[in-house]
Amino acid sequence: MRPLWIAGRFLTRLPFPDPGATTAAEVGQSVLWYPLTGLLLGGLIASIAWLVSGAAVSVAAAVVLIAWVWGSGAIHLDGIADSADGWVGGLGSRERTLDIMKDPRCGSMGVTVIGLVLIAKFAGLQALLAQSDGWLLLWLPLLGRWQLPLLLLTTRYARSHGMAFEQAQHLPRRAGWLVVSAVLLAEILIVSATQNWILATTLALVTVSILLIMRRAMVQRLAGFTGDTAGAVVEVTETALLLVISWS
Repeated sequence: MRPLWIAGRFLTRLPFPDPGATTAAEVGQSVLWYPLTGLLLGGLIASIAWLVSGAAVSVAAAVVLIAWVWGSGAIHLDGIADSADGWVGGLGSRERTLDIMKDPRCGSMGVTVIGLVLIAKFAGLQALLAQSDGWLLLWLPLLGRWQLPLLLLTTRYARSHGMAFEQAQHLPRRAGWLVVSAVLLAEILIVSATQNWILATTLALVTVSILLIMRRAMVQRLAGFTGDTAGAVVEVTETALLLVISWS
């Protein structure tokens, strides 16, 4: 279970046991557990949405959003901010983009994108909670993190070192494809059974489309992905799916 603990402590603030010293193989195996950590985070968010369902919709949405950001440790917000700074400030240069993304400081574009993401999520949460469909929040962190093993399986890492490099190098590929396939099939079957097949198919198509579009941009600019761009994929996916669900 150590790979699960590594995944949980890396992607969430949930109380996973400390795995202690880790090996490169365990770090690679932890990627297989990313969708499950997303499901657990989604369970937390959906539970809080249920607990605050009696409050005013705007208050409930704010509480759920705070729990969402806290539960993820804002790690992916940091990724999308760094990616935004790098994409705009990089001016089309691979090296300049990578250098900017390594800078721990957040620029104006990063701050702007974080604000836009939070505003969009808040608006989507208000609409969703007004419809009493808060349980659908279970799927958003799951599908967002489902993309991470798929990204690592299909895309080279843009740098020659770092945690994501170890993850990509030591991710068990056959098991990775099994996890990716099983999670997507489960989403389609369960959402089809509890809601309708149109919503289930739409969620799957939006998720895959976002990954394809963003992966193409990464490959064109960076010749691969980084941890920051992977985090950006998660944030864009969660936000887009929330807006799709709240609109449907």
